[in-house]
Amino acid sequence: MMMENLPAVSLVGVSKHWGPVAAFQDICLDVPRGQVVALLGPSGAGKSTLLRCVNCLEPISAGRIYVHGELIGYRETANALHELTDAQISSQRRQIGMVFQHFNLFRHMTALENVMSGPRIVLGISRVEARSRAEALLAKVGLTARKDAYPAQLSGGQQQRVAIARALAMEPRVLLLDEPTSALDPELVQEVVATIRALAEDGQTMMIATHDMPIARDVADRVIFMEGGAIVEDAPPREFFTSPRSERARQFLARLLNETHQERDAQSPAREDAHP
Repeated sequence: MMMENLPAVSLVGVSKHWGPVAAFQDICLDVPRGQVVALLGPSGAGKSTLLRCVNCLEPISAGRIYVHGELIGYRETANALHELTDAQISSQRRQIGMVFQHFNLFRHMTALENVMSGPRIVLGISRVEARSRAEALLAKVGLTARKDAYPAQLSGGQQQRVAIARALAMEPRVLLLDEPTSALDPELVQEVVATIRALAEDGQTMMIATHDMPIARDVADRVIFMEGGAIVEDAPPREFFTSPRSERARQFLARLLNETHQERDAQSPAREDAHP
């Protein structure tokens, strides 16, 4: 198979165990290039751990993970796997961007400096080129006016958009987002969702662990529903949200809808009594 026809991400029989406890077991999944996959499921389903394994932040217990046809974390000889060195794994991570729930920005750096840091330190590009790239990316996420602000001077939504720009500055082939809106106040979620939607329209391959229905329903090309460390459903968003096949998915969606309604009610002003 020609390299350009290979999936962006391919998981083949991947398992992860914490001692006797399985985070997930025998996961097989292909993500085509340019596709946006939303990983849904209850807490503890294995979504975040799966993303961390794709990025080699956690070692897998079994199976193989490929990014654009390259085996991640290991080299294979005579049908045996050998762990790569830390330096080799760091080199592989350059093609995999990661955005975390809690931003993880450098507090002593401005937004611009945060985005410049990876290309300067890891890729070794010139300061002029790194600055130009960072300014273009901050413009892309709508933060040109805040480029000289420090993280403490930015809202949560703005910090998350800086984190996305910082990940994109490494020009990753795949972008992994771990609950990118869950640490945000509800009114700040939309600006991050809009940024992710724009990336999807540009053809950025993404895997997103999320509880946010607008991301899964309106941005993703595909929903993977996980439960108990296994893939229970794999469907287009419209199909998943209108007619989920499993009872467990139906229960999960009912709870998610109820939580969404409660959040909206909490944000609405108290209704005045018509008859004081």
